[in-house]
Amino acid sequence: MQVGILQFFGWRDRSVPLNSVYETALERFHIMDQTGYDCVWLAEHHFSSFSVCPSVHMMGTMAAARTKRLRIGTAVSLAPFYNPLRLAEEVALLDVLSGGRVNWGAGRGFERSEFAAFHIPGEESGPRFHEAVEIVLKAWTNQRLTHHGRFFDYEGVEVLPKPFQAPHPPVWMAASSLPAIDWAAGQGHSILMDPHSSFAELTAKRRHYAAKMEEAGFSDAGRTIPMARLIAVEDTDEKAREVAKRVAEWTLASYVGPQHSGNVRQGPARNFGGKDPVDFYLEDVMIHGTAERVVDQILGFSEQIGMTYLMAAPMSGRSFRLLTERVVPRVVG
Repeated sequence: MQVGILQFFGWRDRSVPLNSVYETALERFHIMDQTGYDCVWLAEHHFSSFSVCPSVHMMGTMAAARTKRLRIGTAVSLAPFYNPLRLAEEVALLDVLSGGRVNWGAGRGFERSEFAAFHIPGEESGPRFHEAVEIVLKAWTNQRLTHHGRFFDYEGVEVLPKPFQAPHPPVWMAASSLPAIDWAAGQGHSILMDPHSSFAELTAKRRHYAAKMEEAGFSDAGRTIPMARLIAVEDTDEKAREVAKRVAEWTLASYVGPQHSGNVRQGPARNFGGKDPVDFYLEDVMIHGTAERVVDQILGFSEQIGMTYLMAAPMSGRSFRLLTERVVPRVVG
C-alpha cells in the first residue's frame, strides 16, 4: 500500500498567528520526504478558516523547495475558479520546478460562498469544470491550443511551459457524487475519493466507478485510486476519540453552520443515516484509536475494498507523528 497525506491548513484558533499554520505544514513536508510517504496532497479552499490555502500551486512550490523525493499533489485545483490557460501554466511550471513530481488532482468545488464570491453561478460549476479540464489537457499535449467552447474560446495559443512529465502529470478527478463518478469514468479519468463518505458509501462508490469504467470501454485495473480518510492516532482509544470528536464538530460547523445557509454537498451536509452527525463521523467515517488499532482498521479496510492508496488526513500534530512513526512503517509495502 502507498500512503500520502491530505494536507489541510486549518486555522482553528485565531489567537495563534496565521503564519504558524504554514510553518507547521512546511515542517511536515520535510519529515514526509524522509519517511515512507508517497505524496503530499494540498487542499485548496477560499474564504474560510477551515483551510487557509487559496493557492495549492504556490504552496506546491514551497513543498517542492523543501523536499527532494516527495511527490506534490493537488487535492484539488478548483478548476472552475481559474482561467484554464493560467491553470495549465501554473501546474506545468510547478512540475518543471519540482523536477516532475506533480500529481494533478482537479475538482469542481462545492462551497456556495466560494462560487458567489467568484461570481460563478452554481449551475455553471459543472460545465465550467469539465471544459477547464479539457482545455488544460489540450494545452499540455498540443504545441498550440485551439478551443471553441461554451465558456472559453482560443485560437492557436502556445501555452508554456509544457509539463516536465510526458505527456503530462498523472491526473485525477475529485469525485464524491455518483454523477461526478459517472463523468470521470466516462472520460477514462482516475478519481480521488473524498474523506467524508462513510466506509459503506466509499465501498459502493468504488464498485460503481469500476462498473462505469467498464461500460465506457476503460479498465480500472492497475489504477491508483487514492481514498482519503480522517485519522486520529493517540496513546489510548479514548484520547483518539476525543481528538476525532473535536475535529468532527469543527468540520461540521465549517461546512454546515448558519454562515453557510444550509450548504448542500456530497460531503458533510448530507443524510447521516438517522444518526447524530458527530456520531456518524466517529462511527462511520473516521479512523481513530491507538497505532495498533489504526493499523488494523487500515488493513481491514484494504482487504474489504482493495484499497491500495491511503490518503491520510491526520487530525492533530500528534496524530501525524504517531502515524509516521508507528503506522506507516506497518502498512507501506
